[in-house]
Amino acid sequence: MDKRWVLKDEADREIVSKLSAELNISPVLANILVQRGITSFEEARYFFRPSELHLHDPFLMADMEKAIDRIDDAIAKNQKILIYGDYDVDGTTAVALVYSFFSKRYSQIEYYIPDRYKEGYGISTQGIDYAAANGFSLIIALDCGIKSVDKIAYANTLGVDFIICDHHLPGDELPAAIAILDPKRPQCSYPYKELSGCGIGFKLIQAYAQIHDIPFEETAEYLDLVAISIACDIVHITGENRVLAHLGLQKINASPCMGVKTLMDIAGKKCDYTIADVVFTLGPRINAAGRIDDAKHAVELLIACHEEDAREKGDRINLHNFERKGHDQQITDEALSMIDNDSVLVGRKSTVVFNENWHKGVIGIVASRLTEKYYRPTVVLTQSNGHIAGSARSVLGYDLYEALCGCSDLLIQFGGHKYAAGLTMQRENIQAFADKFEEVVSTTIPDELLIQQISIDVEIALADIDSKFFRVLNQLAPFGPENMAPVFLTKNVYVSGVAGLVGGKHLKMFVMQPGSASFSCIAFNQGDLLPQLKNGVPFDICYTIEENVWREQRTVQLNIKGIRLVNGE
Repeated sequence: MDKRWVLKDEADREIVSKLSAELNISPVLANILVQRGITSFEEARYFFRPSELHLHDPFLMADMEKAIDRIDDAIAKNQKILIYGDYDVDGTTAVALVYSFFSKRYSQIEYYIPDRYKEGYGISTQGIDYAAANGFSLIIALDCGIKSVDKIAYANTLGVDFIICDHHLPGDELPAAIAILDPKRPQCSYPYKELSGCGIGFKLIQAYAQIHDIPFEETAEYLDLVAISIACDIVHITGENRVLAHLGLQKINASPCMGVKTLMDIAGKKCDYTIADVVFTLGPRINAAGRIDDAKHAVELLIACHEEDAREKGDRINLHNFERKGHDQQITDEALSMIDNDSVLVGRKSTVVFNENWHKGVIGIVASRLTEKYYRPTVVLTQSNGHIAGSARSVLGYDLYEALCGCSDLLIQFGGHKYAAGLTMQRENIQAFADKFEEVVSTTIPDELLIQQISIDVEIALADIDSKFFRVLNQLAPFGPENMAPVFLTKNVYVSGVAGLVGGKHLKMFVMQPGSASFSCIAFNQGDLLPQLKNGVPFDICYTIEENVWREQRTVQLNIKGIRLVNGE
């Protein structure tokens, strides 16, 4: 697939020069910092040295005092507390964190995860009824609840109070909860707005610890769970999230909780975890519990205290992950065949595919894979609970949620954000929805957004990459949304030695420029370019720089995102 190479504008040269001198780093790296809004020595020091001292006072969050007062009141009166959370990684890590912290201090506490297929996302009537029937006076809802106006009103009629800890955008009306912890709510002056759901849970226990003189080290025990939520919920890795992710990765790599350590052992990668490793190694396994069976199994693993118990639960989740992979591959293959064999679908600017037998738990993953393949807004539909359920994914720069708003007359309900959403509809509306969605997308999406973009930070020569450059570059991590690993452009490189394939489709080679060392490169899924890469033929590359570990040997490797022959072929 052709990709657009877009080179970012060069930052202000005067600011770059001053920062380069103050930090004693190369102008290239100073340019990258300025592009990311870091323009002074103090800002750079904060950025390069994340610390628990940089965490905001949790009581800056609206309603935090009310939340702590209600928890204290419940404990004083020996009332039962239910920790309630969504079934994805963010929700299950949040429940594990808050439950683990409070269960060490109070015995009248349980947790509840709604069934993905029977109850759906968010606060459910069934969950409220369970709480009321079993004598729970207080529900602490994590990663959900900000739009559950009717559900919270219902709970109030049953005498069940709610503390909502959410990070999603609120609707026009806030629920009538005892406390609503959400930095995105109106009149909340909390300095950082992009916390994960688990991150909100962490602020809750941080506040409780401050009031009750509990050392920070006892709340820091759960930072591995916070880092996992930040990585897997694709929230911004800036500001306080970057601090939490940094500290959480340190814990994952030094002393993870028993459940996380077990997952690391099962996955076969036991150290040197990055955000990407969390996303691709730990996240899918935690998610698989809710996709295939019951997300409670993920919480059981994450709160496990004994190695044998954790291993049993980890093995079970790993089996779910294998099953998830099987469904994923099968449905992806079927969907690709469906598109490739339909001339109408091939020619559209959107994709809508449906099969009543597809597993609902993996259609979101399949939608992401189809978006990668065809690079256009995509909706994957299946049958669930008498309706048609769908997962939607978008491309960079296109607002999927707005497109679904244009089709709302054909939907029972939908929700999500710019790049991902869920929806339900009546079966008889499938074709009408597919046509309407195509109409909306085709009239609102610029053609250039249908070509995948590689955003390049700066152009450099290979000779710029030395040990100090690499060392400083690594301090920009952890990488993620709004702080992605820098992408570099280098022109007129040559193959050094012989290029070849690994895994049948991945390009492996060494490249160099006159006067530079040669660098090992991997170019995933670009093996079709091999015949064009001949000795003496110059080409341009854009890439990230990473450390490759193979048999305990560590080397610098260029992860190539794009290749262009100089003659334009």
